[in-house]
Amino acid sequence: MTTHTPANPPFVPQIRLYQQWLAEHRQLYFDDYQAMWRWSVSEIEAFWQAAWDYLDLQSPTPHTAVLERNTMPGARWFVGAKVNYAQQVFRHVESAHAAGMPAIISSNERGQRRELSWPELKRQSAALTLHLQALGVQPGDRVAAYMPNIPETMVAFLAVVSIGGIWSVCAPDMGTNAVVDRFKQVTPKVLIAVDGVTYAGKDLERHTVVNELRAALPTVEHVVMYRNLDLQPPLADSVDWAQIMQRDDAAVHAFEPLWLDFSHPLWIVYSSGTTGLPKPLVHGHGGTMLNLEIHKNLHCDIGCSYQPNTWGERFLWYSSTGWIMWNVQISGLMSGTTCVIYDGNPGGTKEHPDWSLLWRFAAAEGVTFFGGGAAFYANCMKANVQLNKIPGLQNLRALGTTGSPLSAEVQQWGSEQMQQVYASAGVQRPDIWWCNISGGTDAGTYVGGLRDLPMVAGEMQCRFLGVSVEAWNEQGKPVIDEVGELVVTQPLPSMPPYFWGDKDHQRYLGSYFDTFPAGQGRKPGGGDLPADAGSVWRHGDWLKITPEGRAIIYGRSDATINRYGLRMGTSELYSAIEALPEVLDSMVVDLEYLGKDSYMPLFVVLRPGVTLDDALRARLNGAIRTALSPRFVPNDIFQVAEIPRTLSGKKQELPIKKLMLGQPVEKVLNRDAMANPACLDWYIELANRHLAAA
Repeated sequence: MTTHTPANPPFVPQIRLYQQWLAEHRQLYFDDYQAMWRWSVSEIEAFWQAAWDYLDLQSPTPHTAVLERNTMPGARWFVGAKVNYAQQVFRHVESAHAAGMPAIISSNERGQRRELSWPELKRQSAALTLHLQALGVQPGDRVAAYMPNIPETMVAFLAVVSIGGIWSVCAPDMGTNAVVDRFKQVTPKVLIAVDGVTYAGKDLERHTVVNELRAALPTVEHVVMYRNLDLQPPLADSVDWAQIMQRDDAAVHAFEPLWLDFSHPLWIVYSSGTTGLPKPLVHGHGGTMLNLEIHKNLHCDIGCSYQPNTWGERFLWYSSTGWIMWNVQISGLMSGTTCVIYDGNPGGTKEHPDWSLLWRFAAAEGVTFFGGGAAFYANCMKANVQLNKIPGLQNLRALGTTGSPLSAEVQQWGSEQMQQVYASAGVQRPDIWWCNISGGTDAGTYVGGLRDLPMVAGEMQCRFLGVSVEAWNEQGKPVIDEVGELVVTQPLPSMPPYFWGDKDHQRYLGSYFDTFPAGQGRKPGGGDLPADAGSVWRHGDWLKITPEGRAIIYGRSDATINRYGLRMGTSELYSAIEALPEVLDSMVVDLEYLGKDSYMPLFVVLRPGVTLDDALRARLNGAIRTALSPRFVPNDIFQVAEIPRTLSGKKQELPIKKLMLGQPVEKVLNRDAMANPACLDWYIELANRHLAAA
């Protein structure tokens, strides 16, 4: 592999370029970032119009209003505008290609390095688009993908959305049940799938799963198969990806994406709650484009091609397709950035663990922005990875992290490692900048980094522009320097307008808007919200805003499992294990919390005479691995006499979680409100042991 060294033009943080633009085009001047943030959330129409203009987004028709009505839910943005995500990507084909920059660089565990040029990215997307049109795919039809983190998945996404199809993807490490629970809700017309993947040194065939998906999804009329491993004959009645890609005629080269309404659905992503099926969140073309572009540009400081001195950006954020960060990774294409992707286990194999693998790949490709989950960096620290021994990492100018809280210890480790990298390479550069961000599959990113602000290990530097995020106490009042519920008090263009199939919107309202009802709270600029202002978005994270305006995320405030950045509803896990005849009842809690290793215990009540032995543990873990994903295998399994329940029969996941995080029992549980209070003593003893060992 040839090591790539990017050009090193005069460096100007993107936020400064934006400030200069605001001064020149809006005559707006701010003393500090906090003043700019206050403007962006108190004058939200002015901010988002400025974002549209600054990004030079294109529409063949003008919008009649930036925000038709300031309310949540129900806000309608840029009414009248026509956009297309793929159009925004393909506008860079000629200029980026002329500058010698590839669109995608990829590699995998088998060492198969590939480059995809910008013209080839568009050609392949158009070839698949025309095939989908020939199959009868119309705007609004859903196309489901069971694909890994490879260039073909990006090609497929662009092809689907080019004609107004609605994209939805699940990763091949997810079992049949978990995938069906997602896809069956959106009734896809076409399934694009892979025949197998290589992970942790093992080839994993997926023919069986794809056949099971096809049988469980009666709305699927057509299957397109990408033969990644090519170990088995093609599936019957499927079309081979390679055959589609052979098309290279005038119609392919003439194809252009369709102009769609600003709110036309782009993709359906899934965020799990504590009960029921995963939530199918619908995101629109325009809101997604606008939110991802402005925040990726200004807060992640990822160079955009319409600004000077930015060619050469190489953006890697390690992710599976099942994590929302895959959606963030592909957004690099919207700004002419080269996306660098890796398909496989970043930690090597069980027999030969290697947490330097991804770093070596990044070094060889001259990656300038390197992102990953907080757990990835923690594993690198524990494995004592020596970054200064990897030639080429001096090109890195930013480390991104999200998914779960990053501890101060891990951040300090990474900073010290990068100091050694720069010193070893003789590079004069400031300390590595950490772009710590936090948001969600639900509505985008809320808090994170800014190149020009001071860094404090374990904290995020600011609240994002345009995002009126606050920490609220139980009374619905904003608090500073105290832990509270993360809420958003003003609408965002990226908020999902609805869940797919949620006809009465009750599930949507109950997920985000029931905790703090209409009229509760205050405006970001001061004064109470009017009674008809709509509800306040409650996200489900614990947040603290410091007096300086920085932010600290402490983990989930509900019982949702957040395993290394991937969320799963507890009900999905219960369905998998309670199907075993030995299991009468179960409960799981996820003890993700700031600065702590992820720890997830599973509690099971077994049939009389059954004992939890190694064989049953293996069956329980296997059921979870098969139905959901290996990521959700618990750290420990405990056989218990009873699962604590309320008088109405609900499992008390959140109180037990709080108990094991160290909160006093009298503050998290009321024995009089329990159906079986006698069982609580066992959990208190376990919590004490866990806290003493932590």
